[in-house]
Parts: sequence; structure tokens; C-alpha cells
Amino acid sequence: MTTITELNIYPVKSCRGIALDRARIAATGFRHDREWLIVDANGRFLTQREAPRMALIVTAITDTALTLTAPGNGALSVPLDLSERPVEVVCWRDRCAAFDAGPEAAGWLEAFLGAPYRLVRFDPSRPRVADPAWTADVRALNQFSDGFPWLILSEASLQDLNSRLELALPMNRFRPNIVVNGLPAYGEDRVHEFSATGPEEITLRVVKPCARCAITTTDQATGERTTDEPLRTLSHYRLDRKLKGVLFGQNAILIAGLDKELSVGQQLQTLWKSD
Repeated sequence: MTTITELNIYPVKSCRGIALDRARIAATGFRHDREWLIVDANGRFLTQREAPRMALIVTAITDTALTLTAPGNGALSVPLDLSERPVEVVCWRDRCAAFDAGPEAAGWLEAFLGAPYRLVRFDPSRPRVADPAWTADVRALNQFSDGFPWLILSEASLQDLNSRLELALPMNRFRPNIVVNGLPAYGEDRVHEFSATGPEEITLRVVKPCARCAITTTDQATGERTTDEPLRTLSHYRLDRKLKGVLFGQNAILIAGLDKELSVGQQLQTLWKSD
């Protein structure tokens, strides 16, 4: 049996995540996951690929506010239901509707990141749909995730990678939403669906391998890059030329379970692709 060992949300894309004991499922992923985005003066999204210091921005959520803190930069709080100052922003190839968090948030970001940036919240009135080339007949929604609402990774996959590295890496390098135990290394590659039964009937379908980028080389505790690991090692045995990257973890979409909850310690059934 497969068991959930971690649940994480990342309220602001590419900033520090929040570990949860229970996570509520929305149509776009876990509630509040990648609901916020930092953009440049042209409205284009910013991530740790360009600004590794984003790893140092700590996020917190209350019933009414999103709060950001960063070393030497104090705290910033914005309303969780922000819905003023409509703008259009770019996340990868998608033009998305959003709400600008205003000049105070912009000043806070510029003071820490050193350039004029804006904080925006996703506008749910204009849905962002995942690539149907991967989701087939399922209309899967995202907020500001790279392309799909969930990223799933097994502990065994990280253990196998770490056995090949000189210095072991923590799970947070890979920023998963769901971490599971009980699969063999890279077993998530062969899963078609994960499901939970009982009062919380939930099904997540695995749709696309995750091609990894330079964010995996950023120390999430310091915001620094000192090596090209783990990408160099992964390139020796996880390179996919068709997807133009090294693969580690799997993206998933919602089939059933809207507004239900997953919890750490919960067991999941696996339907294998060969089944």
C-alpha cells in the first residue's frame, strides 16, 4: 500500500512552501497552491530560475491574509481574497487574468529582490486549462503552477537519486505537492491513478513526467546555487530527449474528490498503467 508522507502547498509560485497535515482539494490543485505570482514590469512571471533568492521568501496563510517574510525585509500581509486592480500577466505561454496586490507589496518585493516586481493573485473568473495533449478528455485546471495542479514524488525515487550523489539532497529541492512511501524507486512513473476510498473518495490521475530545471540546484535554505547537481547526475539515467529534460516526479490531475481532503499518513490505492 502507498502512504502519503508529505503534503505541501506553495501559495506564491517559487517562494517557500508550507507543509500541511491535511490539504483540501480544489479544482486547480490544493487550496491556495500557486494562487499568487511575482511578475516583472512587463507582467511576465518570475521564478527561482531567474531569482534564486525567492527561496528565502517565507509564506504563511491565515483565514484572512497571505503573509510574506524575508531576511532583513520584515513582513508583508495582503488580503487573502484580494480582488481589485485587475491586470493581465504571463505564465509560460498563457496569458492569465489576475489582481495586482498594490504598491506596498511591489515596494516590499523590490526591496528584497532588487528590481521592480509586482505581486498578483490569480483571477478564477478566467480559468487556466492544462494542456489537453496530456489530459485527454479531462478538463484540468491550474492557477500559476507550471502546467498541472499536482506534483507527486516517491521517497524511494529520492533515495535512489541520493545514493548516486556525493551530497544527499532534501525533498524540498523538488517542490512536490504530495510525497508517498511504499512505491519502488520511480514507481510513480508506472502509476495511472492514485485513489483514496472511504468517506473521502479521491482520484488523481498521473498524466505527465516532470522535466526538471535549475530550481533543483538551488539550496532552498540559503537561496544559493553552488553546483549543477542533481541535474548532472539525473542526466546520466533520467534524460528524455523527447521532453528535452531530465525527469523526476509525475504531474497529476483531478478525476474525483473536489472539496475533499488528503492527509499525511493516509493510504492510497494505485492503479498501474499496465492494468
